[in-house]
Amino acid sequence: MKEPSFFDRVHEVAKLIPYGRVTSYGAIAKYLGAAGSARMVGWAMNASGKDPDVPAHRVVNRKGLLTGKHHFAGTNLMQQLLESEGIRVVDNQIQDFETLFWDPMKALS
Repeated sequence: MKEPSFFDRVHEVAKLIPYGRVTSYGAIAKYLGAAGSARMVGWAMNASGKDPDVPAHRVVNRKGLLTGKHHFAGTNLMQQLLESEGIRVVDNQIQDFETLFWDPMKALS
């Protein structure tokens, strides 16, 4: 059996992010033992494309900014998806980011 690719592993972690919570590209990279590979996690989120099982909208940058929003169809789809989960976004920034942050290192270890 083929070992899952880095992108596959990123998608599996992203699928575990609870509804109404967010994490960062860097937190996923660190959990996967690839600290410093936040950009690769971003590419993996973009590559998840239209897979509805991968909640790419819940992955943001380390400051809570919606840096991946241009990869979503529509003008504000990423923000709309987050807001539909009760997450407040102002000027592309998640409000109460520290409270809503889901750390895979703590949650999955």
